[in-house]
Amino acid sequence: MRAQPQASHFIDGAYIEDTSGAPIDCIYAADGTQIARLHEATPALIDKALAAAARAQVAWAALRPVERGRVLHKAAEIIRARNAELSELETLDTGKPLQETLVADASSGAEALEYFAGFAATVTGQTVPVGGGDFVYTTREPLGVCVGIGAWNYPTQIACWKAAPALAFGNAMVFKPSEVTPLCALKVAEILIEAGAPAGLFNVVQGRGAVGASLVTDKRVAKVSLTGSVPTGRKVYAAAAEGIRHVTMELGGKSPLVIFDDASVEDAVGAAMLGNFYSSGQICSNGTRVFVQKGLMPQFLERLKARTEAIVIGEPLEEETQFGPLITSEHLEKVMGYIELGLQEGATLITGGARLNRPGNYVQPTVFAGVTDEMTIAREEVFGPVMAVLEFESEAEVIARANATEFGLAAGVFTADLARAHRVAAAFEAGTCWINAYNLTPVEAPFGGSKLSGVGRENGHAAVEYYTQVKSIYVGTAPVDSPY
Repeated sequence: MRAQPQASHFIDGAYIEDTSGAPIDCIYAADGTQIARLHEATPALIDKALAAAARAQVAWAALRPVERGRVLHKAAEIIRARNAELSELETLDTGKPLQETLVADASSGAEALEYFAGFAATVTGQTVPVGGGDFVYTTREPLGVCVGIGAWNYPTQIACWKAAPALAFGNAMVFKPSEVTPLCALKVAEILIEAGAPAGLFNVVQGRGAVGASLVTDKRVAKVSLTGSVPTGRKVYAAAAEGIRHVTMELGGKSPLVIFDDASVEDAVGAAMLGNFYSSGQICSNGTRVFVQKGLMPQFLERLKARTEAIVIGEPLEEETQFGPLITSEHLEKVMGYIELGLQEGATLITGGARLNRPGNYVQPTVFAGVTDEMTIAREEVFGPVMAVLEFESEAEVIARANATEFGLAAGVFTADLARAHRVAAAFEAGTCWINAYNLTPVEAPFGGSKLSGVGRENGHAAVEYYTQVKSIYVGTAPVDSPY
C-alpha cells in the first residue's frame, strides 16, 4: 500500500475522509492489484470544499500578485525536490513507465507553477483616451471560484496546468481528478499548503460524474475547466452554460501527422512513435493518422517496424521500461476492439496487434498500413497504441484529407522544405501544430483545440483571457452634458 493516501479528499487545508461515500478503488494497471481505496465526496463535503474556496479566494485576490507568485514558486521548488517520489506515485496511479514520469509529469507541473508565478505580477490594464480629457482605464479581475475536472492520463500535470493560472490570477479552485487516477492531485494540494497557500485555496474532491455535475452547476462556481473526452465535454459544457459560466474544454482528437518524402526518415519515424506510443498511446493530441508521401512509404515502414519492435515493454517501476500497460482492463478491451476492426476492414497489420501474455493491461505497440480514410481506426479516437499509416501523393490532397475530421486538436508536418512546412501548418484546422516535431507542449505556448476538440486555451499568455475578466472604468473630467 505504498500509495495509500492519508484520506480521500483535501479540503480547507487538510485531508478529510467520509467513508459513507461510494468506494473508489485505485488499481495498479501493471498487475491489477488494488493499491488504495478512496471514497466519493458526499454532498456535505462538496459544499464544504466550495465554501472554503469562496472564502479563501477573497483574501487571496487581495494580495499583491507578487505575493501570490511567491507561493507558486515555492510549490514548484517543492515539487522538483520531490520529483522521484511524485513520479513513482504517478506511475502507480497511471501505469505509465517511471522513465516517462520522471521527466514529463511532476516536472511539467512545476514548470506551470513557476511560469504563472512569474506571470502574476505582469498582468495590467490599459488607459484609453476618449476625448475631452475623459478616459477609460481597464483592470483585470479574477473570476472567483473555478472548478477543474481532470483526465486520467496526466493527473499531476493537469492539476497543475489548471491550478497555476487560476491561482496566479487570484482565483480559488476545487479540483476533481478522474476517479481512475485519484492519488496525484492530493499531493499537489498538500504541497500548495506547505508552500504557503491559504487553507481552502485549492481543494481536491474525489468522485465520478455525479460529483462533477454537482460542482459544475453550483451557483458559487464562476469557471469550469475540463480535460476529457468529447462526450464528457458536451455534458459539462451544457451544464455550465445553464449558469453562463466561463468554460475551457480540452477534449479529444484524431490528429494528422503529415510526412513528406523529403523529410528525415529517422526523425519522422521517431515523431510518429512518440505521437502514438508514448504513455501507451493515451494522449489526446497524438498524431494517430500518419500520412506518408508515396515515395517514402517503403523506407518509412521498414524503419518504423524495426524501431517499434525494439521498444522495451515491462514493469513500469523499472527505469529501463519504455512502454507500460493501458489504464484499465475495460480500456484494454476497447483498444483490442479497434485493432480487430482494423483487421476486419482491410488494413495491413505491420507489427503488434496482440495482448501480452503477462498480468496487467498490456497490448503490443501496433502499426497498421494500407489504411484508408473511411476506416474506423482512421476516424475514431482509439486512445491506445494503435498507429494508422495512410499514403498520399500531393500537398493539396493531404491537406484536404487531414482536415476531413470533426476533431481539431493538433497536427504535425515533417519536411525539409520550410516554405511548404509553413503553408501546411497554416492550412491545418487544428489549435496546436508542430513543424518537424511532435507532442512538445511547453508551458510558454498556448495549448488547445478547435472544432469538437475544445474551446479556450491553456498555458502561455493566452491563459489570462480564461481566468480573468476585464472591467472598464470611465473617468469623467468635465461637467456632465445632459439634455435634461
